[in-house]
Amino acid sequence: MSTISGSDSAKLTVADRLFKELCDEIVTGKIEAGSKISEPELAKQFDVSRAPLREAITRLEACNLVTRKPNIGARVVELSYRELLEIYHIREALEGMAARLAAENMNEQKVQELRDLLNDETRDDEHGERNHDFHYAIVIASGNARLAHLLCDDLYNLMRMYRHQLGRKNTQASSAPSEHHAILDALQDHDGEMAEMLMRRHIRKSRVYIENLLKESTSHD
Repeated sequence: MSTISGSDSAKLTVADRLFKELCDEIVTGKIEAGSKISEPELAKQFDVSRAPLREAITRLEACNLVTRKPNIGARVVELSYRELLEIYHIREALEGMAARLAAENMNEQKVQELRDLLNDETRDDEHGERNHDFHYAIVIASGNARLAHLLCDDLYNLMRMYRHQLGRKNTQASSAPSEHHAILDALQDHDGEMAEMLMRRHIRKSRVYIENLLKESTSHD
């Protein structure tokens, strides 16, 4: 039986901790895409009452990780290539803007911290978590709370879920490291225009890769 406890999360409410743990289990596939969300089973599994559990599920729904339909109940979302392409179109615009703003705000120390992250070969990056943290940090550095909410509290969880579901074989990887460092160079130079252009190009390249995968899968049907 899983329990929600631990001194490291003492400041979080039960609903907060439930949300985080359920989010991680959905993103990593421990709770499978399309599966029904059973409140009685989860309440027993995590040894919690139904009230904080319902709050956590409502928050998951707000993050688009869970859908709720009348007479059916709550289920984990199922992703498709086409939905993923929609996410990439949005990311291209919003993350380009975030990179431009971050170029105005990031100091040398923050840039170096991101370089250290990218160069950390000891870190397991099986499902692109290092890439996720890189993009996440730039969005936070933009200083725009609403932009961070749109990307970090919504789209990024869906992106992480996609990576875990479909695996690295379906993710674009070859030139990403050099592209990341080029973006960092622009941030270090406080060149917002260049940072935005490089970030948009970087995400667009991944989107084109996904589009080609979609065309291949369609041609084989």
